[in-house]
Amino acid sequence: MALHLIKLCVGVTTLEEQRDWAKRRLAFMRRLDPKARLFHTTRMVPKRLDEVLDGGSLYWVIKGQVQARQKLIDIEPFVDAGGTRRCHLVLDDEIIPTLWQPKRAFQGWRYFKAEDAPQDVGVTDQEIPQNLRQELGELGLL
Repeated sequence: MALHLIKLCVGVTTLEEQRDWAKRRLAFMRRLDPKARLFHTTRMVPKRLDEVLDGGSLYWVIKGQVQARQKLIDIEPFVDAGGTRRCHLVLDDEIIPTLWQPKRAFQGWRYFKAEDAPQDVGVTDQEIPQNLRQELGELGLL
């Protein structure tokens, strides 16, 4: 069973903002390099690499709710110009909405067991307007 990562999505308040930001960033990066991929840079390198790369995703917490995930394609450790070890969490371009799940704030990323992860949103769930989904999620009803 895959092991996932979970991370706060800082600076956005909706899933649509996250999607727009990722789309703009990828377009900019691909103007410089057509083979560019989306990634998130983090200081801590996961030690359980094989488990995470065996079908794992990065789950995004937006406004206190797990709202989406992106498949993890690769994890690329490197040393930055200041000599600090870091890594790129290389992500699939598609951001997949999930059923909302409350999550308290935390720093960095955490491992996220598959049995704890919310399900992907189904077709009927997507029919609910975003603003109503947000209100229901904040009330703990979605």
